[in-house]
Amino acid sequence: MLKQFVAGDFHSYEEFVENYQVKIPANFNYAYDVVDQIAAATPDRTAIVWCNEQGESKKISFAEVKEYSDRMAGFLKRVGIGKGDAVMLILKRRYEFWFALLGLHKVGAIAVPATHLLTASDLVYRNNAADVKMIIAVDDAEVIKHVEAAEEESPTLQYKVLVNKERAGWLHFAQELEKSAPSFLRTEEEFSPADISLLYFTSGTTGQPKMVMHNFQYPLGHIATAKYWQNVQAGGLHLTVAETGWAKAVWGKIYGQWIAGSAVFVYDFDRFEAKELIRMVEKYQVTTFCAPPTIYRYLIKEDLASYNLDHLQYCVVAGEPLNPEVYTQFLQMTGLELREAYGQTELTVVIGTFPWMEPKPGSMGKPAPGYQVEIVDEEGIPCEVGEVGQITIRLEKQKPVGLFNGYYRDAEKTKSVWHDDRYFTGDTAWR
Repeated sequence: MLKQFVAGDFHSYEEFVENYQVKIPANFNYAYDVVDQIAAATPDRTAIVWCNEQGESKKISFAEVKEYSDRMAGFLKRVGIGKGDAVMLILKRRYEFWFALLGLHKVGAIAVPATHLLTASDLVYRNNAADVKMIIAVDDAEVIKHVEAAEEESPTLQYKVLVNKERAGWLHFAQELEKSAPSFLRTEEEFSPADISLLYFTSGTTGQPKMVMHNFQYPLGHIATAKYWQNVQAGGLHLTVAETGWAKAVWGKIYGQWIAGSAVFVYDFDRFEAKELIRMVEKYQVTTFCAPPTIYRYLIKEDLASYNLDHLQYCVVAGEPLNPEVYTQFLQMTGLELREAYGQTELTVVIGTFPWMEPKPGSMGKPAPGYQVEIVDEEGIPCEVGEVGQITIRLEKQKPVGLFNGYYRDAEKTKSVWHDDRYFTGDTAWR
């Protein structure tokens, strides 16, 4: 699958940057052109290994992912959800997220992943800003309460769908999928780079959250994220610690990982406990691992030597600056280096510590292929070595695969960060 999109093997960072190129098929749709293709070729291949705090577990094959995403697409079509319609997903770490997301891709609808921490007022704003037509939510009393409280002030909201529970005024997720046929014929819809598949609300320092738009080609941008930063392996099992409401989930729980041949591991928990997370990594033999520095700070407080982590081959970290002491202690305890990277909800991996590079604690690494990174001062002039400035992406040559399409319904905000053939990240760094 990987070689359909990226040709060649790379033996150095320089070769990687010079020769890496993503082939984008016409009318590309990840659900059909990756998931369904894998299911046709290797139906029994594991896609997801899921477990929760209560001891339940499931191993889900690509044949099952195809069937249930097809059923999801049939359900959406039956109720009139189609291309360009927005559907909010508040699903924590439930495996239904994958069926729902891919079903939305199949009908060309817009997925709006959201955290379960949203209040009623948060939901009212998001529902109206994105014209949300359907909310699919996890069975959580607080989530249900806030969704119902927001409904009266959300005129575009037509359907509420609940996972694992019957409730008046809500459709039952599993029952609706069972009503659908187990296969769904690919639609005649064409998907251009202007068509939106994902919307993420991301908060700035002031004002209401911005709506980050990603198109149907966006998943291909995460090949570099998964294969060349997270270093996922064909036949491996990758864990990214992230709830599905955040963009980090699609960075590490679906797109690039499946293209590169790895299954994804999902530990569904409400309250984080380092001991339990390590126990799951040991029990299910996770091979590659990604988490923010905060998680690693908790992990090094545990007796990691008492666990058998021989299968764990590669660990990466992003989301906030990594304390060099955490790097050193984790290396001493596990023998594994932590490889940092930088990106945003608006982007894929932009700067990373790739496999050919020696990790340097406190360093994000070097630019990923396709991203012309430049650090500039307040006047837009490139900074000298050691001078702190803003990270920008030069765009005069090309738009990197995975770069967002702009902020939904906010041309002014888009123009404020994307002008003069350059995207201004708002984040600072030095080289």
